[in-house]
Amino acid sequence: MEQKEALCQPAHATESRALRDRVGMYIQARDTVDTIAKIREAEAAGVQQVWMATEYAGRADVLTAFAAAAARTERIRLGSAVIPTYPRHPLVMAQQALAVHDVAPGRLRLGVGSSHRFYVEGIYGLQQTSPLSHLKEYLQVMRELLWEGSVKYDGTFFHAAYTLPRTARVPLMMSAMGLKAFRLAGEISDGAITSTSPLPYLRDLALPALRAGAEAVGHPTPPVVALVSVALSTNTEAVFVTIRQQVQRMIHIDAYARMFTQAGFAKAVAGDEADLDALARSLVISGDEATVRQHIQEWLASGLDELLLSLVPIVDAESERQQLLHLIGSLDA
Repeated sequence: MEQKEALCQPAHATESRALRDRVGMYIQARDTVDTIAKIREAEAAGVQQVWMATEYAGRADVLTAFAAAAARTERIRLGSAVIPTYPRHPLVMAQQALAVHDVAPGRLRLGVGSSHRFYVEGIYGLQQTSPLSHLKEYLQVMRELLWEGSVKYDGTFFHAAYTLPRTARVPLMMSAMGLKAFRLAGEISDGAITSTSPLPYLRDLALPALRAGAEAVGHPTPPVVALVSVALSTNTEAVFVTIRQQVQRMIHIDAYARMFTQAGFAKAVAGDEADLDALARSLVISGDEATVRQHIQEWLASGLDELLLSLVPIVDAESERQQLLHLIGSLDA
C-alpha cells in the first residue's frame, strides 16, 4: 500500500524544510486541562509540532486530550509518541484518530508501539507475545480502516470486519528501538519514532535498517523522529548525574538493554561504571541556548528527519521549559 507522500519524502526534500518545522517538543502535563494549556502555549511560541506519550501514571489519555486541544488551536501538529497497542483494539484506536482528524484535518500523526512486557503484563494483565508481529497486524488493520474506509482482516492476533463513514489518511507511525523494529518500520509505517538512543546507533545502524526495510517492499524510506533529551543548563555535572540516574533505570528494561548492547554499550548494561558514564553522556544534549541550538543542527545533519525534544529539568523546571519553547519557536530566526 502506498505511503503518505507528504511525509515519506526523499532526504533532499526533508533537508529543505525549515529547521523549526523539523523540531517538536514533548509535552508533560498534570492532566487534560494542563495539556490543553501547554499545547496552546507551544503554538503561541511558534512551535510547529508537539508530541505526547501514554503515561502509566494516568494523567491524560493522549487522543482525548488531542481532540480537546485541537478545538482550541489552529495549526500546531499533534503527534503521539507513542500509544501502547495492547490495551486498545485497532478499531477503537482508528475511531479515536478519526475524531481528532475531524477537528484538526491533517494535523495528527498517530504513533503506536508495543510498549514493554512489564507494563503490558504487569499493569494491564495482558499477555505480550511476538510484539513486532502484533504491531504489524495492528498497523495493517488501522491502515485499511482509516485509509480505505473499511477492513476485513483475519490474522493471528486480530480478526476484524468494520466500515467507517469516511476516510482519514492519518500518518501511521511506530516506535522503533531495536534493529528489527526499524526494518519493520521501513516496511509498513509512515515514520519511525525512536526511544532515547545514542546518535551513532541511529545514524550507523538504525537508519540503514529502516532503509533496507523500505527497499525490500519498494516504498520510500519513511522519516525518523528521534527522541532527544535536552538539558538547558551549563552545569555539566548536574546534567550528568540526572541522566545517569535515568540510564541506570533504563538498562533494567529488556528492550533498552538489547538496544544499548547493539549500540556498543554492552559493558554499561553489565554494570561497568565507565561505560555507564559514556552511555549517559551520549544520550543528552545540554548547555545554554546557543549550544543546544548547535547540537540540534548537528543531530539533524546526521540524517535524521526530525527531533522530538524532551526537557530534562535541572534547577527550575518551569523556567527551563519556557526556555525550550522559545528556543524551538525561534530556530529559524
